[in-house]
Order: sequence, then structure tokens, then C-alpha cells
Amino acid sequence: MDKNKLYQQFLAFMIKENVLLDEPMKKHTSFKIGGPADILLMPQKVEEIQQAIALCKAEGAEYFVMGNGSNLLVRDKGMRKVVIKIAEKFNDVTISEKGVVAQAGILLSTLSKRVLQKSLKGFEFASGIPGTLGGAITMNAGAYGGEMKDVVERCKVLDQEGEVLDLSFEELELGYRSSIIQKKNYIVLEVTMKFEEGKYEDIKAITDDLTQKRTTKQPLHLPSAGSTFKRPPGYFAGKLIQDAGLKGARVGDAQVSDLHSGFIVNIGQATAADVLNLMALIQKKVFEQFAVELQPEVRIVGEE
Repeated sequence: MDKNKLYQQFLAFMIKENVLLDEPMKKHTSFKIGGPADILLMPQKVEEIQQAIALCKAEGAEYFVMGNGSNLLVRDKGMRKVVIKIAEKFNDVTISEKGVVAQAGILLSTLSKRVLQKSLKGFEFASGIPGTLGGAITMNAGAYGGEMKDVVERCKVLDQEGEVLDLSFEELELGYRSSIIQKKNYIVLEVTMKFEEGKYEDIKAITDDLTQKRTTKQPLHLPSAGSTFKRPPGYFAGKLIQDAGLKGARVGDAQVSDLHSGFIVNIGQATAADVLNLMALIQKKVFEQFAVELQPEVRIVGEE
């Protein structure tokens, strides 16, 4: 891939500030870790996403689609790809009597505030979930008894051929942390949701209570990618890690959180190698003591 040639081609249909060359991925992940991407795009329109993917295919360039990087660990050598970031530049929302229609890049925390302002209930569970709406619908994200499938009506996606599909609730096949979007590698563009009217004070009280629970139990004050490992059947990853004596364990500036052992946090200038070595240590110790294999929940990408 001739990244300089490709860069110029992207500038033909995107504004310069949204086309970044050799962009450090640590600026685009909640872990604050990661080497440079050859090119990072921040599209503002559906047509720009379609054109970017079509150009990548025509030029034989690999591409990678991300949200706001809340579940991503980018290796230190970065990514020899075109990274398409569907986040803050793609976050319009419309709230009307017919429902809530939002673009995939809006943060769940931002959307929950907008929904609260209109005294609509049913989205309180999502207020503290990190990440974008697109990522949330892709994995049917949930917390505290609520899931995306409880509020979603339909969803517009981009398929592998660059066509826009309008999927009904049934067609989305939303299950536990799964969807047709995940299975078919679709790109979420827009989500339509429906909520019931409620009392502002009651909705805010529930939201505040859930926020309090999160902030006291999770290390939200430090960079991380959320839960590092998936929950093994019959166990809790955080408890296994704690019981293995690994709370506070460090490799470089990567540390098992003192607050919640299910999180690895960046306490300074942690590298991806630090995190990966700490993850390997955790997996080894937990398996030795409990014969349980921990599987990463964080998505690991980039050059080895």
C-alpha cells in the first residue's frame, strides 16, 4: 500500500482535518496506548464511509473499522492499515415523538444524557457503558439488567458490498453479546430506538445510583479498556485474578487495578507489550491455581 498516494486520494472527498497520516493510536483508545496507523479517517457522512471502503478495495489496502477505542489494545508497532474511526464526527441524534434516531458514533454516555433531558426512561443502564452506539448494538451491550435489545427498533448498516441495509429488530438477531452485525461484519450507521415517557427526577435518580455503583467499584479514573478478560463459565474473572494474588501486580506501567482485579489499567506510560505481558502472567497464574483458561475480552490489533 502506497500510503502517501492513498492519503491524497482520500483528500479528494474528505476534509484534511479528518484524514490523518501516521496517526498515533494512543490518541484514539481509552487505554492511551498504541503505535501509529498508516492512515486514520474520521468520516462525517455515510457516503464518505462508502467511498473510503471502495477506495481501499480498489487499491488493495486493508482497512479496519473502529468506534471510540474503548475495548481496543493497539500494539506498539501500530497498524499498517487504513483505520476508519466512526465516532465523534458521526454522532448526530434526533429525538421526536416517533422515537430516537442516532448515528453510530455517538457515545452512550452522551446519548443517555439527551434521552434523560427529554424525560424518556429505559436507557439508564447504558449511561456508564463506555463506547459508541455502534459498538453497543454490535455486541448487544448491557449492564444492570438492561440490554440494547430492550430499546432498539431497527438499524441501518453497511454490508460488505457497500450497500445500505435497513434491518428490523428481528433481523438484528440480538442475543447475549451477539448480533447479525457481528456475524456478517456489517458496519452500523444509524439506530432507531423507542423509549417510554417517565418522570425526570425518577430517571435521574436511577442513573445517578448506577453511576455511583460504577465509580466506586471500577477504576474509571485511569486509562483502561474495561474488563480485560471474558467471564469464564461458572466464575468471575476479577475474583479469580484476585484469588490468585495478583491484585496490584505490575509489568512496567500496566497494573492489575487495586479497585477491581478484572481491569488492567495504565498508570503512566504503559506500552502494549506491558499489557500483553501482564495478561500472559495473569492467564498463567490463574490456570496454574484454578485450571481455568481466561480469554481476552479486550480486542488486540496491530503489528506484532
